[in-house]
Amino acid sequence: MRDVEHDGWRGRRAARVVLLDPDRRVLLLNASDPGHPAKGEWWEIPGGGQDPGETSEVAAARELYEETGIADAEMGPCVWVQHARFTFGGYVFDQKERVHVAWCGRVDEIRPAHLEPLEALAFKGGRWWSLDELRASDVTTLPVNLRDHLGDLVEGNLPDAPIDIGLDLPY
Repeated sequence: MRDVEHDGWRGRRAARVVLLDPDRRVLLLNASDPGHPAKGEWWEIPGGGQDPGETSEVAAARELYEETGIADAEMGPCVWVQHARFTFGGYVFDQKERVHVAWCGRVDEIRPAHLEPLEALAFKGGRWWSLDELRASDVTTLPVNLRDHLGDLVEGNLPDAPIDIGLDLPY
């Protein structure tokens, strides 16, 4: 992780994507921590670190492509922000995240285009979830409160300004 300083805060910026398909399902990626298998598995929205000089929109599209192979999504606005602190692969991450909504056509196969070695060890696949399926399940999601905030996006109700969905401390 590149350690940077922004306005007195040390950490990194990250961008994530709530990707919706024509059936209003959300794409979640299944992962685990190769450095700490006892954590178990979780389902997360695609995303990752934002490079210096990169906008969150560009970073979100790049991360989406790297993690899923999806290059033709229509990237929408930043709808959520959160501060995430977690450990992964033996590294401690402290990041401020901007989460964009995006839309794509029907995609049947998730094929990462470029995963870093640690990501490749963690990646277990992807799946499209309807809101009802997600709410009926007990799987761990990241953000941890995804179920609480996803309904508005699925219904097409985008906020006028990004909503702070809080501090995400899953592990």
